[in-house]
Amino acid sequence: MDLILWRHAEAIDLDLVGDDMLRSLTSKGEKQAARMAAWLDRQLPDGARIWASPATRTEQTAMALQRKYKTHSSLAPLSNVDDLLRLVQWPNAKGCVVVVGHQPTLGQTISRLLGLSESECAVKKGALWWLRHRERDGVGQTVVVTVQSPEVL
Repeated sequence: MDLILWRHAEAIDLDLVGDDMLRSLTSKGEKQAARMAAWLDRQLPDGARIWASPATRTEQTAMALQRKYKTHSSLAPLSNVDDLLRLVQWPNAKGCVVVVGHQPTLGQTISRLLGLSESECAVKKGALWWLRHRERDGVGQTVVVTVQSPEVL
């Protein structure tokens, strides 16, 4: 199973809208999302399942990929790792799953899957971590396939 954790691109400040779920991407964020989506679209298999938080900024980031996606409340801001992993059926699902979400949940998920001692791994806005679960000698392992940032694409 492949799991791609993609943090939403840069969004407007909370002070401008008053509701965290309604924050939209800035013009820089739109460019970040488009750049990452263009790269990701070339890498993703056709059958990849795509999930996004119901927050406006994550849906806008997911829309840049121009593929069908679903939203789920368990990916909303301040959601928890267990709900995310249950939704994507880690590590037992087949194929590739993309999650467009938020910090700190994405970083906490990466830390847990990689067995890092820190409670949270930093994920830049618009960046993604591509993780893969595999079996080696009967033991499950999580490996990092790639980490990409829109600034370096």
